[in-house]
Amino acid sequence: AVVSTQSTGIVKKRTKKFTRHQSDRYAKLSKSSWRKPKGIDNRVRRRFKGQFLMPSIGYGSNKNTRHLMPDGFLKLVVHNVADLELLLMQNKKYAAEIAHDVSAKKRKAIVERAQQLNIKVTNWQAKLRSEEDN
Repeated sequence: AVVSTQSTGIVKKRTKKFTRHQSDRYAKLSKSSWRKPKGIDNRVRRRFKGQFLMPSIGYGSNKNTRHLMPDGFLKLVVHNVADLELLLMQNKKYAAEIAHDVSAKKRKAIVERAQQLNIKVTNWQAKLRSEEDN
Protein backbone atom coordinates (compact mmCIF):
# COMPACT_ATOMS: atom_id res chain seq x y z
CA ALA A 1 0.00 0.00 0.00
CA VAL A 2 1.22 3.46 -0.92
CA VAL A 3 1.28 6.00 1.90
CA SER A 4 1.28 9.76 1.41
CA THR A 5 4.19 11.90 2.58
CA GLN A 6 1.77 14.71 3.58
CA SER A 7 1.96 15.09 7.35
CA THR A 8 0.08 18.26 8.32
CA GLY A 9 -3.58 17.82 9.16
CA ILE A 10 -6.28 19.27 6.93
CA VAL A 11 -8.15 22.10 8.64
CA LYS A 12 -11.36 23.44 7.10
CA LYS A 13 -12.41 26.90 8.25
CA ARG A 14 -16.02 26.05 7.43
CA THR A 15 -17.50 22.66 6.60
CA LYS A 16 -21.14 23.74 6.16
CA LYS A 17 -22.39 24.84 2.74
CA PHE A 18 -23.38 28.48 2.35
CA THR A 19 -27.16 28.81 2.25
CA ARG A 20 -28.83 30.85 -0.47
CA HIS A 21 -30.86 33.85 0.75
CA GLN A 22 -34.58 33.01 1.14
CA SER A 23 -34.04 29.37 0.12
CA ASP A 24 -35.92 28.42 3.30
CA ARG A 25 -38.89 30.44 2.05
CA TYR A 26 -39.24 29.07 -1.49
CA ALA A 27 -39.00 25.41 -2.48
CA LYS A 28 -37.92 26.37 -6.00
CA LEU A 29 -34.65 27.79 -4.61
CA SER A 30 -32.09 25.12 -3.90
CA LYS A 31 -30.43 25.47 -0.47
CA SER A 32 -26.93 24.70 -1.70
CA SER A 33 -26.83 26.81 -4.89
CA TRP A 34 -25.24 29.97 -3.55
CA ARG A 35 -26.05 33.23 -5.32
CA LYS A 36 -24.73 36.58 -4.14
CA PRO A 37 -27.57 38.90 -3.10
CA LYS A 38 -27.59 42.08 -5.22
CA GLY A 39 -30.51 44.09 -3.77
CA ILE A 40 -29.94 47.59 -2.41
CA ASP A 41 -31.72 46.83 0.87
CA ASN A 42 -30.68 43.19 1.20
CA ARG A 43 -29.92 42.14 4.80
CA VAL A 44 -27.56 39.33 3.82
CA ARG A 45 -25.51 41.54 1.49
CA ARG A 46 -25.27 44.22 4.20
CA ARG A 47 -24.12 41.54 6.69
CA PHE A 48 -26.74 42.13 9.38
CA LYS A 49 -26.46 40.10 12.57
CA GLY A 50 -28.37 36.80 12.50
CA GLN A 51 -28.53 36.55 8.70
CA PHE A 52 -26.95 33.91 6.45
CA LEU A 53 -23.19 34.26 6.06
CA MET A 54 -21.75 35.06 2.67
CA PRO A 55 -18.72 33.31 1.21
CA SER A 56 -15.55 35.38 1.18
CA ILE A 57 -11.88 34.84 0.47
CA GLY A 58 -11.17 34.43 4.19
CA TYR A 59 -12.87 31.02 4.19
CA GLY A 60 -10.23 29.65 1.80
CA SER A 61 -8.19 26.59 2.72
CA ASN A 62 -4.51 26.52 3.60
CA LYS A 63 -2.47 26.53 0.39
CA ASN A 64 -0.49 23.48 1.53
CA THR A 65 -3.56 21.35 2.15
CA ARG A 66 -5.88 22.67 -0.60
CA HIS A 67 -7.41 19.91 -2.80
CA LEU A 68 -5.99 17.21 -0.51
CA MET A 69 -8.04 14.07 0.00
CA PRO A 70 -8.39 12.84 3.60
CA ASP A 71 -5.66 10.22 3.01
CA GLY A 72 -3.18 13.00 2.15
CA PHE A 73 -3.01 12.47 -1.62
CA LEU A 74 -3.80 14.88 -4.43
CA LYS A 75 -6.00 13.54 -7.22
CA LEU A 76 -5.02 13.26 -10.89
CA VAL A 77 -7.63 12.08 -13.38
CA VAL A 78 -6.20 9.39 -15.66
CA HIS A 79 -7.63 8.44 -19.06
CA ASN A 80 -5.08 5.88 -20.25
CA VAL A 81 -1.96 3.93 -19.27
CA ALA A 82 0.33 6.65 -20.65
CA ASP A 83 -1.12 9.15 -18.17
CA LEU A 84 0.11 6.94 -15.32
CA GLU A 85 3.72 7.56 -16.38
CA LEU A 86 3.27 11.18 -15.24
CA LEU A 87 2.91 9.93 -11.66
CA LEU A 88 5.99 7.72 -11.75
CA MET A 89 8.13 10.01 -9.56
CA GLN A 90 5.16 11.57 -7.70
CA ASN A 91 3.50 8.41 -6.36
CA LYS A 92 3.81 9.58 -2.73
CA LYS A 93 2.07 12.88 -3.48
CA TYR A 94 -0.53 12.12 -6.18
CA ALA A 95 -3.09 9.35 -6.51
CA ALA A 96 -4.64 8.37 -9.84
CA GLU A 97 -8.37 8.45 -10.37
CA ILE A 98 -9.64 6.70 -13.49
CA ALA A 99 -11.97 8.93 -15.53
CA HIS A 100 -15.61 7.82 -15.61
CA ASP A 101 -15.71 7.33 -19.39
CA VAL A 102 -12.89 4.74 -19.48
CA SER A 103 -13.99 1.24 -20.49
CA ALA A 104 -13.70 -1.79 -18.22
CA LYS A 105 -11.00 -3.31 -20.47
CA LYS A 106 -8.78 -0.21 -20.32
CA ARG A 107 -9.45 0.16 -16.57
CA LYS A 108 -8.03 -3.30 -16.00
CA ALA A 109 -4.84 -2.36 -17.86
CA ILE A 110 -4.54 0.92 -15.96
CA VAL A 111 -4.95 -0.80 -12.56
CA GLU A 112 -2.36 -3.46 -13.44
CA ARG A 113 0.19 -0.87 -14.60
CA ALA A 114 -0.47 1.24 -11.47
CA GLN A 115 0.36 -1.75 -9.28
CA GLN A 116 3.65 -2.21 -11.12
CA LEU A 117 4.52 1.48 -10.68
CA ASN A 118 3.31 1.49 -7.04
CA ILE A 119 0.71 4.20 -7.72
CA LYS A 120 -2.45 4.44 -5.64
CA VAL A 121 -5.69 4.31 -7.66
CA THR A 122 -8.68 5.74 -5.79
CA ASN A 123 -11.43 4.00 -7.80
CA TRP A 124 -9.67 0.79 -8.86
CA GLN A 125 -12.73 -1.38 -8.15
CA ALA A 126 -15.15 0.58 -10.38
CA LYS A 127 -16.61 -1.28 -13.40
CA LEU A 128 -14.71 -4.45 -12.45
CA ARG A 129 -16.69 -7.66 -12.76
CA SER A 130 -15.78 -10.92 -11.10
CA GLU A 131 -14.21 -13.74 -13.15
CA GLU A 132 -17.37 -15.89 -13.10
CA ASP A 133 -19.40 -13.26 -14.96
CA ASN A 134 -17.08 -13.13 -17.98
